[in-house]
Amino acid sequence: MRARSQDLGFRLTTGAFAVALVAIVAGIGAALVSQSWLAIGKFGLGFWRTSTWDPVAGDFGALPFIWGTLYSSILALLLATPVALGIAIFISELCPAPLRTPLVFLTELLAAIPSIVYGLWGIFVLVPAVRTLQTHVPDSLRTLPFFSGPPLGVGMLSAALILAIMVVPFTSSVAREVLKAVPVAQREGAYALGATRFEAIRAAMFYARTGIIGAGMLGLGRALGETMAVTMVIGNNPQVSASLFAPQYTMAAVIANEFTEAADELYLHALIEIGLVLFVITLIVNGLSRLLIWSMARSGQARKPARPAEASA
Repeated sequence: MRARSQDLGFRLTTGAFAVALVAIVAGIGAALVSQSWLAIGKFGLGFWRTSTWDPVAGDFGALPFIWGTLYSSILALLLATPVALGIAIFISELCPAPLRTPLVFLTELLAAIPSIVYGLWGIFVLVPAVRTLQTHVPDSLRTLPFFSGPPLGVGMLSAALILAIMVVPFTSSVAREVLKAVPVAQREGAYALGATRFEAIRAAMFYARTGIIGAGMLGLGRALGETMAVTMVIGNNPQVSASLFAPQYTMAAVIANEFTEAADELYLHALIEIGLVLFVITLIVNGLSRLLIWSMARSGQARKPARPAEASA
């Protein structure tokens, strides 16, 4: 009886923690909605679609900030994922034993660097390098929408590069642990069939593909909410542009820059609604990533061959 009561108490306690987590997320959403209700009531869904941001006239639209956030985050994910996956494969599969621990430490050390330090490094090192790159772009490429704009150095490319550097340690650490969790029998089976080392690693990656996708989605979530480093190098210009060199803006950056300057209630509510939009986009991205992981896991289970006993039955 005592053991049963202890088990029930443990289940209730852990269940209360899970319910508290859901309540915290719901409370954050409710607080954002209540504090941005004035802007929601005035602009409605047009707040998501319009590009005007004029605090003097009281006209606000979040489209440039949504565009800048998604553009920079997706571009950073595309840049960071191959690098992070290469680091994870090298450390878990190819790295000599004496170098493994120092490389793991250095990779995880990148995640501990404050974002303001990344921002300062971006201003003094990355922005001049991007400016130099812009000045050497051929004139034939400058006519394309992706490479148009003056050689300022600050812009979407600088923001995406610094985000990619910040995302790499998170993605590589999770991908490395996922690859380490792959059973040794997977690699041994591949070698037994005559596979090369590359083919055996590829088989291990296929086995761990769900976790690798999850690592990439974790990096994307990290990039969506980054504030200070991006604010310092993106240029902070509310425009929708496909150019990698154009100064643009993100949702987190506009909140950090203008929250203390909100002179009237509508302005403040519009900024809080941008936070609500970022909150909703984050939930949508995480939900879609979870659906992708579930679909990959279910398709992998469907492809598993049936056991002899099951097949005969």
